[in-house]
Amino acid sequence: MNRRLAALSAVPLMLLLAGCGSVQEAAETAAGDASSKVATAAADEVKKQVCAVVQDGLVSVEDKALLGGLVSAAGTAGVPSEITTPLGQIAEAGDQVPAGSVTELKEACSA
Repeated sequence: MNRRLAALSAVPLMLLLAGCGSVQEAAETAAGDASSKVATAAADEVKKQVCAVVQDGLVSVEDKALLGGLVSAAGTAGVPSEITTPLGQIAEAGDQVPAGSVTELKEACSA
C-alpha cells in the first residue's frame, strides 16, 4: 500500500515538471517570435529611410552622408544585400556618387 501511495504522489510531480517544460518552451517560442518581429521592423525602418533618400534618383552630398550613416544600421538590422551592397558602394565612394549604385538602390527599393 505504501508503494502505491508513493507512486501516486509522484504523478503530480511528474505532471508539474512536464507542464513547466511546456511553459518554458512556449515562453521561448514567444520570445523568439517577438525578437523576429522586432528585427523585421528594424530592417523595414532602415530600408524605408534609405529608400526615401534615393527615391528621386539624385544623391546630394548631404544625402551621401546620411546614407553612409545608415550602412551600419542596415547591416545590423539584416536589410537584404540588394539594398546594403549599393548602399555600401555609395558610402565608400569619394566625391562622385556612383550613378549605377544609385540606380541599383532605387530599383531595389521599388521591388
